[in-house]
Amino acid sequence: MPASNLDNLCINTIRTLSIDAVQKANSGHPGMPMGMADVAYVLWTKFLKHNPKNPDWFDRDRFILSAGHGSMLIYSLLHLTGYDLSLDEIKNFRQMGSKTPGHPEYGITPGVETTTGPLGQGFGTGVGMAIAEHFLSAKFNKEGHTIVDHFTYAIISDGDLMEGISHESASMAGHMGLGKLIYLYDSNRISIEGSTDLAFTEDPVKRFESYNWHVVEIDGHDHDQITAAIEEAQSVTDKPSIVICKTHIGFGSPNKQDSESSHGSPLGEDEVQLTKEAYGWDPEKKFYIPEEALNKFREAVSNGEKEEKEWNDRLTKYESSFSKEASLFNKWRNRELSSEMEKNLPVFDADEKGMASRAASGKVINAIKDVVPNLFGGSADLGGSTKTDIEGYGSYIIDSPTGRTVHFGVREHGMGAAVNGLALHGGMIPYGATFFVFTDYMRPAIRLAALMKVPSIFVLTHDSIGLGEDGPTHQPVEHLASLRAMPNITILRPGDANETSYAWKCALENTTGPTLLVLTRQNLPTQSRTEANPASWVRKGGYVFSDSDKEIPDAILIGTGSELQYAVEAKKKLADQGVDARVVSMPSWELFEKQDAAYKENVLPKAVTNRVSIEAAATFGWERYVGANGTAIGLNTFGESAPYKELYDHFGITTEAVVKAALSK
Repeated sequence: MPASNLDNLCINTIRTLSIDAVQKANSGHPGMPMGMADVAYVLWTKFLKHNPKNPDWFDRDRFILSAGHGSMLIYSLLHLTGYDLSLDEIKNFRQMGSKTPGHPEYGITPGVETTTGPLGQGFGTGVGMAIAEHFLSAKFNKEGHTIVDHFTYAIISDGDLMEGISHESASMAGHMGLGKLIYLYDSNRISIEGSTDLAFTEDPVKRFESYNWHVVEIDGHDHDQITAAIEEAQSVTDKPSIVICKTHIGFGSPNKQDSESSHGSPLGEDEVQLTKEAYGWDPEKKFYIPEEALNKFREAVSNGEKEEKEWNDRLTKYESSFSKEASLFNKWRNRELSSEMEKNLPVFDADEKGMASRAASGKVINAIKDVVPNLFGGSADLGGSTKTDIEGYGSYIIDSPTGRTVHFGVREHGMGAAVNGLALHGGMIPYGATFFVFTDYMRPAIRLAALMKVPSIFVLTHDSIGLGEDGPTHQPVEHLASLRAMPNITILRPGDANETSYAWKCALENTTGPTLLVLTRQNLPTQSRTEANPASWVRKGGYVFSDSDKEIPDAILIGTGSELQYAVEAKKKLADQGVDARVVSMPSWELFEKQDAAYKENVLPKAVTNRVSIEAAATFGWERYVGANGTAIGLNTFGESAPYKELYDHFGITTEAVVKAALSK
């Protein structure tokens, strides 16, 4: 059924704002906002639960524009419905410093729930948000007292469905039975190169039905069909839903509708005028918002304030009836860490045999699980290897929605995005685990977490050639260097069990970006230390582990992770030859770089140029710390398949190599 006159006025307002912004910027994607305006309008005015005056209201519905190239669609909706996004910002689309960047960016634009653009990431992130809602509702809702009850919606595109992550995430969501997840698929059959028939001819109905999704196909311009489809999706509680919306890209453009020419470039001034005339719009008016349309959209403000007030009233009643649970809920959504967390961190006795840092990490997780009760995560089918299962709380599965160990399956792409979605949703402290080499498969999610400043935690084991016989395919030689190049990321590669314990504290307290805990498969000696709380120095990133007796050491030996032990042993051997060396443990470049100049000079005095670093990875970047006269011991080739001790000897990553390098200066 066609829309009413007022509805059409509102929808064409979305379209013309989008067209004008793209044309003024001379850059952007006008076709998708034009084609999906009907669907978005129905969703935002009839279904979406949100408060434009409080974009962070906890029980709001989450809306993701996974098809982030169509960013003017969400910017138009945010401005029209009353968010803090002025018309001047719409006019500033894609310009320096504006709140309307080329793709939606979390933290830049009020109301944007996640950064999208890399196709498929929004799809995967939404799955994490739906997991969070599912867990929290099962954990806190009581009969007659519902405080967590919202949907996660997304507009997705052909491109999202072509990207591999969508397969992983869709399979995961269907298996988990995420009934509050509803995706609206803009099936316009056009991509940048032309018709999707050139590259994409699968049957999405059969595909998503096989994933255990509820599927419905509609005319994406028929408001009755859109309304009925969303209502039907909301009623399906045991599986996620996808509404396949058949739409016309560039809707209303006389010469560019249903053409790739409206996909990734402005319509052009002449076509803008023709399109506005086709809408019954004055072609000379730019960024025009009819008063009647604005009044309709701005109903979202009063509706949202009413919905949030009703929720606050429910929360007040909940607090009266369930004070203990309410206190916990409020702490969770504010990400408050218990003061007992640090007290519960295990302290490990010195032990030459020691343990793998992955094993120490597992002990930390289970030592703090009761005092960090919203710690929630799992692995990509590697729980036994990564030691990341939370014992005693069961698995998060359909029949046990409050289980705390997540089985992400062999899906690193999907896991990374889901962890980000959990973190963005709030209320949870999520982590995902795999072998370090497989960060190759979730690097886009790690990068987006860094870009968004989201506190996702990634536990990454089997961190070097130390994993041994699996060989070079599984030995992450270049990964430390490549990830250290990424802005706003914190990598911690602890040198023994006690450094691992404090590395977890650093991860839990880092709220401004992702933390990567890079851990060993092989045992590491638990080092003997003299300080009362030596592991606290981990927060500095680098510290003097064992000092020289001289005011100016003869040499500085810098070790990280599993190679700290070789620096410690080398100091002893060098002493026998009259060389008094300092050992520096450097578990985190990023944390060390945050220290002031005086601290860094105290640890690595410029006067000492005889420096040796040792790390079982590519040496790229170590010149920052060893200087022009120093030596970086590592390997700049791929690994080999052999027992790990043989590999260390083969590649010269040994105590003897450190001694030789220090003596050669």
